[in-house]
Amino acid sequence: MGYKETYNRWLTSDAVDDDTKAELRAIADNEKEIEERFYRDLEFGTAGMRGILGAGTNRLNIYNVRQASQGVAKYVKSRGEDAAKAGVLIGYDTRNFSRVFAEETAKVLTAAGVKAYLFPIVHSVPEVSFGIRELGCAAGVMITASHNPKEYNGYKVYGPDGGQLPPDAADVVVAAINSYDIFDDVKYISLDEAKEKGLLEIPGSELDEKFLDVVQTQQQNPEAVTAVADTFKLIYTPLHGTGSRPVQAILKRIGFKNVLVVKEQDTEDGNFPTVVSPNPENKEAFDIAIEMAKQNDVDVIIGTDPDCDRVGIVVRDADGVYRTLTGNQTGALLVEYILRSKKEKGVLPADGVVIKTIVTTELAAAIAESYGVEVMNVLTGFKYIGEKMTEFAEKKNHTYLIGFEESYGYLVGTHARDKDGVVATMLIAEMAAYYKTKGMSLYEALMDVYKRYGYYAEKTVSFTMPGKDGMEKMAALLKGLRENPPVKAAGMDIVLYTDYQSQTVKDTKGNVKPLTGLPKSNVLKYNLSDDKTYFIVRPSGTEPKIKIYLGTFADSFEAATAEIEKVLADCKEQFGLN
Repeated sequence: MGYKETYNRWLTSDAVDDDTKAELRAIADNEKEIEERFYRDLEFGTAGMRGILGAGTNRLNIYNVRQASQGVAKYVKSRGEDAAKAGVLIGYDTRNFSRVFAEETAKVLTAAGVKAYLFPIVHSVPEVSFGIRELGCAAGVMITASHNPKEYNGYKVYGPDGGQLPPDAADVVVAAINSYDIFDDVKYISLDEAKEKGLLEIPGSELDEKFLDVVQTQQQNPEAVTAVADTFKLIYTPLHGTGSRPVQAILKRIGFKNVLVVKEQDTEDGNFPTVVSPNPENKEAFDIAIEMAKQNDVDVIIGTDPDCDRVGIVVRDADGVYRTLTGNQTGALLVEYILRSKKEKGVLPADGVVIKTIVTTELAAAIAESYGVEVMNVLTGFKYIGEKMTEFAEKKNHTYLIGFEESYGYLVGTHARDKDGVVATMLIAEMAAYYKTKGMSLYEALMDVYKRYGYYAEKTVSFTMPGKDGMEKMAALLKGLRENPPVKAAGMDIVLYTDYQSQTVKDTKGNVKPLTGLPKSNVLKYNLSDDKTYFIVRPSGTEPKIKIYLGTFADSFEAATAEIEKVLADCKEQFGLN
């Protein structure tokens, strides 16, 4: 069925509500908009679905949320009666329609005979991941689009370990979803009927308290907080998201007395009125907090995104300037802090492991190596870190210490299998207190890390390519890079080509070795002849973007940064990006 036929079906179907039909009639004269909304189904990948809110198969709405939930129900029931009884935990963030989509999910699951646990209020990603494990659920669903702009929402599916579904399980769910017609095959009941049948349960606040209990166990130096609590001040902003309740609670629990909250951003508002995008990667999101910091003599600002799985920080440098740290810099600080703390206390395990993604800073590897700790690289996406954690738990062959990715996601502790902005905020705040007891700021601690391990610099640049044309352009770019690979960048030869899709590593002489240990992924990596600079090209799995990740190290941060900029400029010119 073509896009126009699908559009007309939505307009005439009795299953579609009047408001949705009115939205579609309003674009009747806009052929390009009709095509954009209906030329494909919203893709359901290993991170679930994420898309712009609205009517259409290529938009997120109650109809494809119900269809996805029907597929999840089939997946759970295929694992046996016990799985259906164990049920699915459903969480949701502060975005527009999040509560609605969560309720629709519960209606479909319970109609299929699968028990549903539906949180009564907004909850963060780590609380959902923890809750799945604590309740012994067969799966979980989180309604969120993470740090995307207000126009977006999403539907993430988790396995019984609390991690996002790995590719093989996601394929099963996708097949189940595709086996159902979006209208004719989807069944649902009311929440009242689900309760009467004993298929719907509302988790109480005791689950939230258990989550905070386990997060608190990850403190490294509780005495540092006690030592500076009377004078130490920090600013926290939830960016209109789910972090407000758990983050403020954990900071209070561990003894911080002077936590200033950005009140303008401490509201559950899916329109995110104070920011362009609720993304702690963007300094703009911290504008209000920085003004507060200047007025209150604050050294560190911490912000979490709407589903509280990502954390960004702003620190004050030696000249009093407030600077945002990258995810790589914050991750490196946390790795150094955790390994140092455990070594000082004599509890650093011999089989300890730090896990990072292939696009994440090599500074973490240099730090871990200095402590005799192994580093493992996984594909981009925290689900791959979660997979390793579950493997460690089953085989009992390694001790997980910290996992992180450059996109501002960190997890310390094994209570969850996804990024945890609550535990990360707690440890960043504690880390700042620890360094204050040493007479240092977090900025000075970062400079010390560079002095000890080398001046590593990284940069991630995104090129947005929206719509059908953008999808085609991204595919053509990756195809062109494979068929006619670049040979130089910034005057240096490219000496090693790694293709994670074909699972090969090729050198300039044509020698090819298999890439082992990682699943296939549409990612290309290029190593340059200076033996320290690289760049990676990867299409985003959640947004219509091509991303270029660059990294190197040098004798100074300025030199490393300058080298990155030269390589980036060359890449943009060669690849036709701007």
